[in-house]
Amino acid sequence: MSAGQQALRFACRDRALIGVLHRPVQPATRAMLIVTGGPQYRAGSHRQFVLLGRHLAKQSIAVMRFDTRGMGDSEGDLHTFEHIDDDVRAALDALLAAMPTLREVVLWGLCDGATAAAFYAADDRRITGLVLLNPWVRTETGAAQATLRHYYLQRLVSAAFWRNLASGAVDAGAAITSFRQTAAAALTAKAKRQPDTDADHPSAGDLPARLHRALTRFPGPILFILSGADIGAREFSALSDRHPHWRRLLDDSRVTRADIAHANHTFARKVWRDRVADLTTEWIKSW
Repeated sequence: MSAGQQALRFACRDRALIGVLHRPVQPATRAMLIVTGGPQYRAGSHRQFVLLGRHLAKQSIAVMRFDTRGMGDSEGDLHTFEHIDDDVRAALDALLAAMPTLREVVLWGLCDGATAAAFYAADDRRITGLVLLNPWVRTETGAAQATLRHYYLQRLVSAAFWRNLASGAVDAGAAITSFRQTAAAALTAKAKRQPDTDADHPSAGDLPARLHRALTRFPGPILFILSGADIGAREFSALSDRHPHWRRLLDDSRVTRADIAHANHTFARKVWRDRVADLTTEWIKSW
């Protein structure tokens, strides 16, 4: 079959799901499945998933993107990112059925799609690699600490902020109240934090801990791509500063990290999306 896009319709728990396969002329034996976060459908923000699929297909890497249940053109009720294992498995089955010569698949995800991909990967041997962009590890305390460190401190050293404050363009009362609330949340979290040197610590039941356990169980290579101007990415990065077990994981030889300076959460600019596509392609071909 010639290169191009192929629509796929497949079942997940008696519901019809819709996907699009980017099929190269001469496909490699390693393909990529994009796991969408929610609420988002298979095109991606700024059509990033469409463009990414076309880019990789030109490099002989087949790519499939699909709508989970309740999103886009797929049937069923909407599920959160923590409950789409069945959707990912069904899409993976459909991809391999459409291209029997494939031998392995990389999962690619952004935000909670990245976290969902990590949760799924360790239990399916067909998955041999993970590309995770700005993984979602949101907790109330983690968000407060990241916001305090990377948002408020930057504003305090910004000349534009002080000019706006002096001119009345910024509501001083609201700004002070917001700062106090964020600082209180961050300081409370710091005071209450218990020693957390192991992923199996009895109190390790929040989202970062569950993600750490999933990534530890997954034996394959992992690529993290992080936006330089995204609070979520900063919250993820801070995990290795606060927790030795996260630092050990991210320092592992099978883990690669790439940072895209100034990029926002969804890589809204073409230069950022192109960089993501290049990083993904180079990494998939490197092992």
